[in-house]
Amino acid sequence: MLSQSMVTDEKFFLNRRKFLGLGAGALALGASYEAQALFGLGGSNDIPLNWKEDPSMSLYPVAKNPLFNVFLDEVTAEEEAARYNNFYEFGSHKEIFQAAQELKIRPWTVEVSGEVGNPKIWDIDELLSGMDLEERIYRHRCVEAWSMVVPWTGFGLRQLMEKSDVLSSAKYVKFTSFMDPKTAPGQRQSWYPWPYVEGLTIEEAAHELTFMVTGVYGHPLPKQHGAPLRLATPWKYGFKSSKSIDKIEFTSERPVSFWEQIQPKEYGFWANVNPGVPHPRWPQNMERVLGKDTYRPTEMFNGYGEMVAGLYTNLEDQMLYR
Repeated sequence: MLSQSMVTDEKFFLNRRKFLGLGAGALALGASYEAQALFGLGGSNDIPLNWKEDPSMSLYPVAKNPLFNVFLDEVTAEEEAARYNNFYEFGSHKEIFQAAQELKIRPWTVEVSGEVGNPKIWDIDELLSGMDLEERIYRHRCVEAWSMVVPWTGFGLRQLMEKSDVLSSAKYVKFTSFMDPKTAPGQRQSWYPWPYVEGLTIEEAAHELTFMVTGVYGHPLPKQHGAPLRLATPWKYGFKSSKSIDKIEFTSERPVSFWEQIQPKEYGFWANVNPGVPHPRWPQNMERVLGKDTYRPTEMFNGYGEMVAGLYTNLEDQMLYR
């Protein structure tokens, strides 16, 4: 079962209200996102937004969580977010949205295993219907120095941890994405260590920000976003947020992530956003805002520092931010 150490520290919980800045001013910003929802969804005809035939369509839209609803005036246009993606299983270029449509998302199962009292192989639709879904607007910062703001739908990983009865022996969680080289041409490239693997500490996994994503912009995930289940950890660089997950393993040993295997000097386990630590090949203090042709200063922990800084005390000797 979850230990007391996994519960968000009260001071960070209380401070988040200052961070979130809720109030009439923030709520008034909702008009821009709602207008986009009414008139902007769907994009141009060449952008595959294949969610309309998703079996989970009836679950959407869901209630918005007001605690994570403060970037309403900054939400990236859906067409922009749908067109520009990293999904190396389908290619190394950004416009992989068409190739990703080959991904078969039904049937789909998610295996929860390892240091848990209740291991289970979930049918994806059983999993979705058994969770309390909500919408959260998160910032997303790519290690390649571009960013977007996205209204994700999903559930806190903490919910799944509780249902799985995570044991005290679990120190980490390992996420494994699908493996299907017949469908995903990128997986035929033997120089990559497929399947895609990522990991978090158990404390990071149980944090209230850690979100299992099932939808976006008020509907199920399009395939290029990592349907039917992906991770969102908004204070970390985007490569930590695994797409199209089919295995979640709670383990006593720290997993070695996909990019960490390829180039550990450039992509570490922690990958917390830090403008003060440049990537070996480019700076990280500024970011290009997707779809706006503008730049903004990158914030420590991507702006979520008051909520997550407490996870990293007494870790000064670790490569926390790269």
